[in-house]
Order: sequence, then structure tokens, then C-alpha cells
Amino acid sequence: MVEQILVSVSRFLPEVTLTVTFCVAILGGLIFHKHPKTVGYLAFIGILVSIFCAVQQLGVSESVFSGMISVDPFAVFFKILIGSVALIIIAFSFFSAEVLTTVRRMGEYFSLLVAMTLGMFLMAGASNLLMMVLALELTSLSSYILAGYTKEAADSSEASLKYILYGALSSGVMLYGVSILYGLTGATDFIGVNKALALGTTSHVSLLVATIFIIVGFGYKISAVPFHFWTPDVYEGAPITITAFLSVASKAAGFAMMIRFFKVTFIDTHMVGLPSGMWASVSGFEWNKLLAILSVLTMTLGNLVAVWQNNLKRLLAYSSIAHAGYMLMGVVILSDKGLAAVLIYFIVYLFMNLGAFLVVMMVANKTGSEDIDTYKGLGYRSPLVGVAMVIFFISLTGLPPTAGFIGKLYLFSALLDAKWIWLAVVGAINSVVSLYYYVRVLRNMFLRDPEGNAGPLVFPTPQLTLLVVLMIPTILFGLYFTPIVNFANASLLMFGIQ
Repeated sequence: MVEQILVSVSRFLPEVTLTVTFCVAILGGLIFHKHPKTVGYLAFIGILVSIFCAVQQLGVSESVFSGMISVDPFAVFFKILIGSVALIIIAFSFFSAEVLTTVRRMGEYFSLLVAMTLGMFLMAGASNLLMMVLALELTSLSSYILAGYTKEAADSSEASLKYILYGALSSGVMLYGVSILYGLTGATDFIGVNKALALGTTSHVSLLVATIFIIVGFGYKISAVPFHFWTPDVYEGAPITITAFLSVASKAAGFAMMIRFFKVTFIDTHMVGLPSGMWASVSGFEWNKLLAILSVLTMTLGNLVAVWQNNLKRLLAYSSIAHAGYMLMGVVILSDKGLAAVLIYFIVYLFMNLGAFLVVMMVANKTGSEDIDTYKGLGYRSPLVGVAMVIFFISLTGLPPTAGFIGKLYLFSALLDAKWIWLAVVGAINSVVSLYYYVRVLRNMFLRDPEGNAGPLVFPTPQLTLLVVLMIPTILFGLYFTPIVNFANASLLMFGIQ
């Protein structure tokens, strides 16, 4: 038993590192209360070490702690992705006026960022129903507090309260679904549930109800319709840094957990006669049709409502909802190609979405406003920032030669290969709709004169440097995308039932 625990701990080093970093950050907040940025540096170093530990696990595929956590290339992919986002958000935080004005609480802020990152790491590897719920709750509890971090702002407390209420409801429904699934199968580990379902003795009606309830929890985490109601208000009321973190890292962790749950639990690996890389549902239970409906609703509502938004954070919130719908298309397809497309999309989404939020934060720091009218003439007041925003928005739309085009190209290619032509058509129409509200902002930046006698906007060099760091991959991966495609494909090699 002791030997087994030691082996499990040796495979658990990324999470152990984050746990230690969390404790050090709390102590650092007490010790360096006059120099709170020191805690940010400690958090940055700790997360960087955890990413290094995760990279060392590439090529490993096994379960630890009696099947509670899976350590495989798929989990490592999302740990690297989530850790990278966390590092960028910490860098954002050093420039954020919202964070810097709350010096006394900055130690708590960075500690909670680490705790939230830890929860997402656990979500990426969770292979047990109980671990899945616990990881989700750890992430959620940290994010509730961070969403209301700037409590001096009226909309911040409201955002946090709405987040808690919706989170509590979705968690309760998900737990009920988990309890029904456990009652049907007598197992909590995904592989055990799969074996029980493969016998074909479970009630299809009960299984459908349990699956829908569990999807509620996943849908809440990835902001899928109709579980998205918290997203616009929370994104608008939370600090921009936390909004950006939720829009990428939280969504990535939710997708990682959902993909593992469905592929390991509901896929029949003993089905013969299928083309290479294809899946078959256990007992003919076609859960992917449920996800197809969610995908269409999510991308359509997200894009249509975004058209009417005047606050850029709310606009990006609905844009984030729409992108969750696009990525759900990859999960719907019963093929490894579909999953690879989702992973590729997340890599490019990281750069283009965080880049857009960085511009919003930089402009808000200078003007104190997040309204679209604030961006009038921005292309002339700060040409580099204006050009960067154009690149990020073109990429979010999915136009060449940006990385966003590659992400959508692989998604639509996987859809057409799997004969989901109607879903690909809906996705293409939604991409056209999204172009309208992105162009609204670009029109203000280059075709409208600045309000009043507004002069040039001058930004600090470190902020512009970070902007360029996010802008270069957004262009580069649109021209040379072989590395990210190979990384995504390698992350699926040993993923599934062992």
C-alpha cells in the first residue's frame, strides 16, 4: 500500500507543486504584505515548475490513487495549456489597475489563482465520478471569490453572487446525475461504469436522465446554452484578468473533463468493423446527439446576442459562449480527428482570446471605460494596439492567414469527414454572423474620429511587449501550424480505456 501511494505521488508532482505553491503564497502574503507583488512572483515560479513537472509526464499513461486520477498525454496537454494561461494571467495582473488598486488583498488574489489552477489540473485528469465533482468544486469555490475580488465596484459583488447561485444549482443537479449513474452501474470510476453499461442491462431512460443532469454541470463550466446565464454578468463584473482566465482556462478544464467522461464511459472499445479512429457508443446510447443540439444552441445564441452588446467585456463573453459551441462540434464527432481539432482550437484560442482581453485591459486602464465607443480612433491614437486588436478579432472570426482559421479548418474538416454536414453548415453561418460584431469594434478604431480632443494613447513597454508575444503566435500558427497539429495528435495516442 505504501509503495503504491509513493508511486502515485511521484506521478502527481504537478499537483503537489501547486499545493505547495498555494501554501507558500498564503504565507508570502503575510510576510510580504508591504510588497504584495512578491507573492505574484512566487505564484509564477510555482506554476512554471508545475508545468515543467507536467512536461516530464509526456509519454506516460497510467492511473494513480486507485483510479481516481489519470496521468496520460491528454491530461498533460491540458495541464500545460492551463498552466500557460495562468502564467499569462499573472503577467496581466501586474499591469491591471483593478488588481493594483487592492494592494492589501493581492496576496489572497495570487493564492486563489494558484488554487484555481490546481482545481483545473485535477479536472484535466479526473477519471472517477467523485474526483470529477471534487475538482469541479475546488475550481468553482476559488473562482467565486475571484469574480467578486474588486468588491468596491457595485457590479463585482453582483457578479460573484450570481456565479455562486448558478454554480450551486448546477453542482447540485450534476451530483444528482452522478448518484443516479452510480445507482445504475455500482461504480464510480469511469472504466467501471463503462463495463457496467457494456452489459446492456441498465435502463435507457434512467441513463438518459443521469447523463442530462451531468451535462448540466459540464455545460455550466464551459458556458454552454442554456447553462450560460451567469457568463455575461460575471465576465462584466469580474476583474478583466479573471474574466480572461475564466474564458480560456476554465473552459479548457471543463472540456477536458467532459471529453474524458464521455469517451471513457460511453464508448464501446470492443466494437469491430469501424474505420480507424472512429468510436461506437455503448449499447447504442447516442449521447453525441444531445451535444449536437447544445452546440447549435450555444454558437447561435452566443453570436446573435453579441451583436447587440456595447460593453466589450460582455461582447467577448458572448463571443466566448459562441466559441464553446464551435468546440462542442468537435466533441460531437465520434472520431479522434474531432478531438484533435478541439485541442488545436484551444491552442489558438489561448493566444487570440487572451490577446483581445489584454487590449481591453490596457484601454480600460487608460480610459476607465470598457464601452465600444471608447475605441473610436484607437487605431490612430495607438497604432500597434489597434493593429493587434484587428489581428485578434480576425483570428476569432476564423479568417486566414491567422491561427483562428486553422482551428476552424480542422473542426470543419473533421465534421465533413464524419458526415455531419448540417452541423458544419450551421457553424459556417455562425462564423459569418460573428464577423459583424467584431467589425463593429474595428470600424470604431479606424473609421471613426476620437471623441473630443483625445490625444495619443501611450502604453508602457512591458504591456506592449506582452501584446506582441500574444500577437506573433496568432499570425505564426496561421502560416505554420504543423507543431500544434502534431502536439494535439500526440496527446490522443494513449487516451481512452487502458
